[in-house]
Amino acid sequence: MIKTLLFLFLGLVVLGEIYTCVLIYRLTEKRMAVFAYLLLLITIVVSIFMYFKSFDRSAGQTSENMHVTALILLFVLPKLLFSIPLFFEDIVRFSYWIYQKIFLVNTTTITRSSWLLKISLPAAILLALSIVYGVFFGKYNFQVREETIAFNDLPKSFDGLKILQISDLHVGSWDNKAAIEKGIELINKQEYDLLLFTGDFVNTLATESDPWIGLLQKIKTPKYGKHAVLGNHDYGEYVTWKTAAAKEANFKQIKHNIVKSGFNLLLNENIVIKNNNDSIFLLGVENWGKNFKKAGDLNKTSQNVPANAFKIVMSHDPSHWDAEIVNHPQKYQLTLSGHTHGMQFGFKIPKVIEWSPAKYVYPEWGGLYNKGQQYIYVNRGFGFHAYSGRVGIWPEITLLELKKSK
Repeated sequence: MIKTLLFLFLGLVVLGEIYTCVLIYRLTEKRMAVFAYLLLLITIVVSIFMYFKSFDRSAGQTSENMHVTALILLFVLPKLLFSIPLFFEDIVRFSYWIYQKIFLVNTTTITRSSWLLKISLPAAILLALSIVYGVFFGKYNFQVREETIAFNDLPKSFDGLKILQISDLHVGSWDNKAAIEKGIELINKQEYDLLLFTGDFVNTLATESDPWIGLLQKIKTPKYGKHAVLGNHDYGEYVTWKTAAAKEANFKQIKHNIVKSGFNLLLNENIVIKNNNDSIFLLGVENWGKNFKKAGDLNKTSQNVPANAFKIVMSHDPSHWDAEIVNHPQKYQLTLSGHTHGMQFGFKIPKVIEWSPAKYVYPEWGGLYNKGQQYIYVNRGFGFHAYSGRVGIWPEITLLELKKSK
């Protein structure tokens, strides 16, 4: 399946380059312009190949290689946006030409629709500009998203409880201290009773967090504390380790640095939060993903939690909700996740639609979802990973208010 998708993607890339060459020739009417473009293309492809050939598998994802990935997207995606519609139009034109030859129909040839090029080319330019914006500005365009959720079994003393959720810091990707400071200032401006961080502290290495711990310590501690769980990236799974002991030492240091940053790290554990004579339970599950590491143990995390208690589950990967949580014999009223980042790409028309390709991978990819009286909120991530940018899906700070149904 992966090989098939790879060949399909490469085929689309080649298609995009063919149509780009044709477009350059149509605009300039000079073959030298096409040759110059091809020379540039070969230079870029060889440079990218040599860069990734020398990629250090022990270093993990760095800011540098994420910028290279962003450059690849900038070079590929806009071309696909304008070439694919032209390709389908050419299939129609070619099919009609075959029809003419077979049935000896003597009619005029279908020419290319000028309107299609006039729409697809500006759209491709707009996409290219959006990617550039996402790299320089979008990845630090922090947004506060607010939701109110009503529960009929929320203890009365917790009516109006405000939870601030952040997720997917990926501190190893950060490359702008001033921007991160503004993001933390925005967190601290919010009024909240409980702060929850739902995993992916680093990209891979514990050392990534060293320059940022002091800044993270400035996040204010609310009435009910700051709590965290691990994400799939926090286990050191995505680099080559010389020894198992080195990997374990890195994992131990990551956990230490999360605590040093001011969070109470829950490892398949639960704590009780009390207000007056009422209690709710906070459950911190280690990472459990349908397609990723399964270190989480929901039953272990739920030990000694009364069946009828109001429960808030922190579980990094939202696929866990569908796979285990929502259908568990116990009722878990609210689950908080992250992981998807909304693929850092999409668009939103307020009160109409929000779209991201993440929806084709995760049924719950961003925002609030429910099945009956069980809810999940998927944070779109504070940081970024894989490529150094965000287009349309901005970094998120979530403020949830829990209300008791009347």
